[in-house]
Amino acid sequence: MPGRRLDERERQVIERSLAAGLSVEQIGAVLGRHRTTIAREIERNGVGRFGSLPPRRAAGGGMWGRPRVYRAVRAQRHAVRRARRPKPFKLTGPLALAVGELLLQDWSPQQIAASLPGLFPGDDGMRVSHETIYQSLFVQTRGELRRELTEHLRTKRMSRRPRSGVVRRGLIGIVPISQRPAEVCDRAVPGHWEGDLLLGGVGKGAVITLVERKSRFVLLAPLPDRHTGLDLKAALTPLIGSLPQALRGSLTWDRGSEMSEHAAIAVDAGIDIYFADPHSPWQRGSNENTNGLLRQYWPKGADLRTLTQARTDEVAHLLNTRPRQTLGWKTPAQALNEALSATTS
Repeated sequence: MPGRRLDERERQVIERSLAAGLSVEQIGAVLGRHRTTIAREIERNGVGRFGSLPPRRAAGGGMWGRPRVYRAVRAQRHAVRRARRPKPFKLTGPLALAVGELLLQDWSPQQIAASLPGLFPGDDGMRVSHETIYQSLFVQTRGELRRELTEHLRTKRMSRRPRSGVVRRGLIGIVPISQRPAEVCDRAVPGHWEGDLLLGGVGKGAVITLVERKSRFVLLAPLPDRHTGLDLKAALTPLIGSLPQALRGSLTWDRGSEMSEHAAIAVDAGIDIYFADPHSPWQRGSNENTNGLLRQYWPKGADLRTLTQARTDEVAHLLNTRPRQTLGWKTPAQALNEALSATTS
C-alpha cells in the first residue's frame, strides 16, 4: 500500500536484517519497500555508535565511518512520539484568502480542494486537502471570521466530527447473516424480521423498529431513556413474544452494542437472531427504508423521552394501513394477512 508507514513488525525485520549484514536494497526486497524508505528509516531512527564519526560517503563511492545502531523498539517509540506531535496547518497566506473567498460563495471544502488545481494551474502552492480546510477552519480561525465562514458550511457546525468514530466492543456469540436460511433471504414466507433503533437527539431516547420482510408490516416500541443491552431486552422481548409462533421465525439486526443481550432475547422470545455484516445497511434494506418513513413523525434530533407505547402503536398503524408500491399497492396489513392465510391453508 503506497504511503503506508512502517509498523513494528517491519522495524524488527530491519533490525535483524542489519545484524545479518543485509544491504538496504536487500531489506527493501524482503519487506516489499523501496530502498529509500529503508534508508530514511535507519537514518531517522538509528543512533551513532559512541566515540565514532557519523557515516559519510567517500570519494570512491563507498562509506566511511561505523554504521548507525538500529533498534526496533526504540525506533517504534520514536515513530509513535513523532506521529502524536501537533502538525502545523498549511492554510496561510494567498491560499487562505482564496479558500475563504470560495467558502463565502457556499463552496464545500471538497469542491474547493478539487477545483484549486484548475483555478491556479501554475501554482503548486495553491493546493490543499479538504481535511486541512476543515481543520484550519475549526482550529485556526477564531471569533467573527470563524462564525462568518462556518455559516456557509452546509452543516453549520462549529467543530469537526472525528472521522473514525468510537470503537465499539464486538458482540459475543453472534450468528452472522451468512448463516441465515434461504427462505429468509428470498422473502418466501412471513415471520422474518429486520430490527434497528430509530434515535432521537443525543440522550433523548429512541424507538425500537421491527419490519416483517415479506409484508413490510411494522412493530414499534419506545425506549424513552437509555438504550443499553438490558433496556433493549426489557422492551424487545415482550414485543416479539406478543407475536404468534408462526411470525417468530428470525430477526436480523446490526452489530450495535444495544444487542449485547441477544442470546437472552433469543431464548426468552423464542426467535433466531442473525447479525448483518459491519457497515452493510443494505442487508437490512426494509428496515432502513421504514426508518426513513418514520422520520416524518420523529425527525432527526427529536425528543423521544416522553414517547408512549400508545403513540408508537398509532404511528405503526398509520404505516401498516398505507398502500405500498412494492406490495402492488396493498397495505402491509393486507399483505401479512394474505401471507399467513397462504401458509395455514
